[in-house]
Amino acid sequence: MNYSPKFPVQWLPFMVMVLSILLTGISAGWTDIPRLSPTRGVIIEHPDFLSSATVSDLRTFYYPQTLDHFNYQPQSYATFQQRYVMNFKYWGGAKKSAPVLAYLGAEGPLDGDLTVIGFLNDNAVRFNALLVYIEHRYYGKSIPFGSREEAFKNASTLGYFNSAQAIADYAEIIMHIKNKLRAFYSPVIVVGGSYGGMLASWLRLKYPHVALGALASSAPILYFDKITPRGAYFSVVTKDFREASETCYQTIRNSWSVIDRIASQPNGLSTLSMIFKTCKPLKSSSELKNELENMYAVAAQYDRPPRYPVTVVCGGIDGANEKQDILDKIFAGVVAYKGNCSCYINPPTNKSETDVGWRWQTCSEMVIPIGIGKRTMFQPEPFNLNNFLQECKSLYGVPPRPHWVTSYYGGHNIELVLHRFGSNIIFSNGLRDPYSRGGVLENISESILAVHTVNEMESDPEWLVKQRETEVKIIKGWMAQYYADLKAIQIKP
Repeated sequence: MNYSPKFPVQWLPFMVMVLSILLTGISAGWTDIPRLSPTRGVIIEHPDFLSSATVSDLRTFYYPQTLDHFNYQPQSYATFQQRYVMNFKYWGGAKKSAPVLAYLGAEGPLDGDLTVIGFLNDNAVRFNALLVYIEHRYYGKSIPFGSREEAFKNASTLGYFNSAQAIADYAEIIMHIKNKLRAFYSPVIVVGGSYGGMLASWLRLKYPHVALGALASSAPILYFDKITPRGAYFSVVTKDFREASETCYQTIRNSWSVIDRIASQPNGLSTLSMIFKTCKPLKSSSELKNELENMYAVAAQYDRPPRYPVTVVCGGIDGANEKQDILDKIFAGVVAYKGNCSCYINPPTNKSETDVGWRWQTCSEMVIPIGIGKRTMFQPEPFNLNNFLQECKSLYGVPPRPHWVTSYYGGHNIELVLHRFGSNIIFSNGLRDPYSRGGVLENISESILAVHTVNEMESDPEWLVKQRETEVKIIKGWMAQYYADLKAIQIKP
């Protein structure tokens, strides 16, 4: 008896969209914009966020969130349940106007962040703070339109999925919490990493009455609209590998031409498939090269304790037998990074909701133009905006808006613009993070400050302690000034 799996009819548009994304993702010429998530599995991009919290301290709530904050059409008034989590353990209470530390969720479910985001938990005692974690719309359990299938059906339902709506969500929930707890004078510091750090800085600028300040970690707010050189990301990836091992860097650099040479030979793709133990036969050399590029990029972006994946990859490459040829050494690096597997390249595709969601975000407003320049360990691959626009339009039926982020939030001449206008933002970066090149790396004013670490490779995380202490000191200064201003206002006759 033949069995054919059946899906509800209403799922069909969602399944078609997912299939299109899977197929497009491996097509020639497509460049994925690397995810900005502050966490990736057990590898932590921001070790200053590592958590000591326990799940028992956390309480989950849902808020009936407005679908569209910026229109007055009837459909805009629809609502969905948005998840947020609170930890009251160390809060000093509303009567003391004790502060609120609010973590802004990024491009993924909130669940993965709750037990690894440590800046809030580790400093809750110092500040006697209420801790709040808010999930980003369209991720996790915060899904509009009643189901993920309906929400991701097409561009009409995805049109409400953008950063402006997200920070308006956060502002509304923060104000709701303060009203419910009657914590009207409790100052709020918003905290986020990577994309969430971008949201934190933008929320402070757009809603200064909601947040007293923002800690934006690894927030590449300047990686838009040609402000940052397009090849900057992979330049840092290259620098990270070269600093780890010159021989590893040279081996990777020389491997691409060898892959191309073998691929051009009769049965060359079969040979490459055997060398790299692919999960299915390679259809082109670019399929292999794209996976290797992605592995090196992810290793660099998440090159943090305890694993230090760049060192792991280079350890595999450099540790191979000297008599082995160059591709055997590259494969040894793959095995070192991925561990023992039955196969290593082009595994069965299983795109998560985060991957699907991030693809929409980069195909709408988060157009981060990452390309590969000439002076790297990779083959040059410039970012082609026209191709990117066409690929996105073929997926969703609408083109991206590559200039919208800088139009709505700014970015050009940021030092001049924010020197007099903005305040109370910390831009925190580790300079080994490839996205750091798109961050704010110099102080803009006395209260818009850049805190960064040049070398994060030491086994003793003294750099981490110093960076965290600097951030805490700055935030304490903001709060001290706020409480002084509050007291002056309250004693007026």
